[in-house]
Amino acid sequence: MTQESPAQKSSTTPPSSRTPSTNPLVNAYRAGLRRGMISTKIQLTSVTDVLGTLIPLALFIVVLLFLRRVDLPGAEVSLGAMNIPGLIAMSVLFSAVMGIAGILSMDRTNGTLLRTKSIPGGTTGYLIGEIVANAIITVASTLVLLAAGLILFDGLVFSTVDRWLLFALVLLAGLVATLSIGAVIGALVNSPKNMGLVMLPVMGLIGISGIFYPLIALPVWLQWIAQFFPLYWFGLGMRASLLPESMAAVEVGEAWRLEWVFAVLIAWAIVGLALAPKLLNRMARRESGSSLEARRREIQQEWGV
Repeated sequence: MTQESPAQKSSTTPPSSRTPSTNPLVNAYRAGLRRGMISTKIQLTSVTDVLGTLIPLALFIVVLLFLRRVDLPGAEVSLGAMNIPGLIAMSVLFSAVMGIAGILSMDRTNGTLLRTKSIPGGTTGYLIGEIVANAIITVASTLVLLAAGLILFDGLVFSTVDRWLLFALVLLAGLVATLSIGAVIGALVNSPKNMGLVMLPVMGLIGISGIFYPLIALPVWLQWIAQFFPLYWFGLGMRASLLPESMAAVEVGEAWRLEWVFAVLIAWAIVGLALAPKLLNRMARRESGSSLEARRREIQQEWGV
């Protein structure tokens, strides 16, 4: 009976015992973070992307300038100061929901999503990267709006640490909730031409969510519908962090209801983050070269390009 030499024994040793294992999900998240930083750098150096961010901000600031000298009888703050939280909430909603949904639908058409499924964890890394890039740009835009509001209006209350912390926490919760919703919508929209169908309900939601006027001005049944969606609670949290305590008197229940603000936003964030990767993976699995080419021809025919 032959005996194996030490060299033969070492060659039969499983390599997995000497190689540290890696978590594919962790790798996907790391790749996504790197992708997000690269995408942010590209957006900040692209004239088109920069103008697409600055023009809406400029329009918002112009609106604030017109409202600067408008006062409401009996109100502690001016109309402009009252609208700052609403503008911030609406800006985040558009940037997060429409931004992510638009990018996903466009990348589905140009073949980016089809290429991601050829890489292990590629779809997850792609989604994380787009969320990170969008979040960075959205936070920067929000800070610009906040700075403009603090400069133009005296009625905002933002001079204490607890107000800073509340603003940051509400912004984080609202941003995660809206980004996850945008990712779900983007995974369901199969073409950029259908983005108009997304815009209509978003505009309707803004109209009933008490962003620019007290929710109690609406019928009770509309109040219940608005309170089901995260936009109302996001706007309420923004108002709680920026407006005087006396302004809570015009809210539902005459209180800020911060516990409900965070409960609803976190619930929507959890649901969205759970659904988005699954829907996106399913969408990527159904993609093929033939379906991509057919979608491109359809868009070229409709847009005349």
